[in-house]
Amino acid sequence: MTLGPGGPAIPFNRPSFVGRERQYMDEALALGHVSGDGAFTRRCHDLLRAELGTPSVLLTTSCTHALEMAALLLDIRPGDEVVVPDFTFVSTANAFVLRGARPVFADIRSDTLNLDERLLERHLGPRTRAIVPVHYAGVGCAMGDILAIAKSRGVAVVEDNAHGLFGKRGGRFLGTQGALATLSFHETKNFSCGEGGALLVNDERYVARAEIIREKGTDRKRFFRGEVDKYTWVDLGSSYLPSDLLAAYLLGQLEQKTAVLAARRRIFASYREGLAAWAEMEGAALPTIPADCEPSYHMFYVVMPTADARARLIASLKSRGILAVFHYLPLHLSEMGRRFGGRPGDCPVSASVSERLVRLPFYTSFGEADQRRVIDAVCEFR
Repeated sequence: MTLGPGGPAIPFNRPSFVGRERQYMDEALALGHVSGDGAFTRRCHDLLRAELGTPSVLLTTSCTHALEMAALLLDIRPGDEVVVPDFTFVSTANAFVLRGARPVFADIRSDTLNLDERLLERHLGPRTRAIVPVHYAGVGCAMGDILAIAKSRGVAVVEDNAHGLFGKRGGRFLGTQGALATLSFHETKNFSCGEGGALLVNDERYVARAEIIREKGTDRKRFFRGEVDKYTWVDLGSSYLPSDLLAAYLLGQLEQKTAVLAARRRIFASYREGLAAWAEMEGAALPTIPADCEPSYHMFYVVMPTADARARLIASLKSRGILAVFHYLPLHLSEMGRRFGGRPGDCPVSASVSERLVRLPFYTSFGEADQRRVIDAVCEFR
């Protein structure tokens, strides 16, 4: 096996410096404000608001924390139910479980691997308070159908857009259609500051309270704007503000939006072209992109025909110094999922995909020569 200095010669992910990250961090240090809501946080807010056209953007310490803020804003309480896709990261459910809600696990589509909107209504009941679609791999869910169903039932929609910043479906940015949406700036995401996230507040009714929840339940933002002569504890909340150092790093990434998306689009297209014939021959599936979707090109995956083939492909690539990985395990079959009533057979597509999916190396600075090595290694696998 060929190894680099600290691991595989070709890792699954590698942080990519794309702009002025170091310069902006130096400037933040020079300004003397490295706690939350400094100059660079405000610049990130302004950039994202302008690009996405959403009323309010609030950087958070993680996408998980942004989801927790959404649960607080919706006043989720014990006994409430929240519909989540079964094939997602635990935070999508956990943020609402922390407020006492019961997660209702919905199966996914076999093509996009997103929440299957055709099955959604069967999961809604009198206690349903929210639906949380996840734009898997940055490919947009069928938001028109989901929003129509939610509206007919008086249910809020929170878009978990951890994968999909600047992706579109039907000409609209992912994360701008639900009442609330969340972003991730984790190290593995298209735009990163190591650890971080954001809450998008698309319904203006939630804007003022979102500021309070993010500021530990105080009206501190109103104080800084001169709207009150002192600030105090007025609501539930917690410490969700990231350091301005992280915002400085993030701004350097966000400013390179066009270049980052172009690089990732090239990597995605190269994988699709290079693996198409092999996938057809081996009975493997490549990502499906609906005609009205402009993805964020967050990842490239292969769904193998069997669990055994998946395991052998990962081992084969590892023997050649290439790290490829699986993804989520079905929530309904997890220890916690079973506590909430999850049973074998509940979400068959999710259970099947989770056993067969392989994510290939994918990061913004991924060079053509290294990608060619991965493509060749996959194509030689039988």
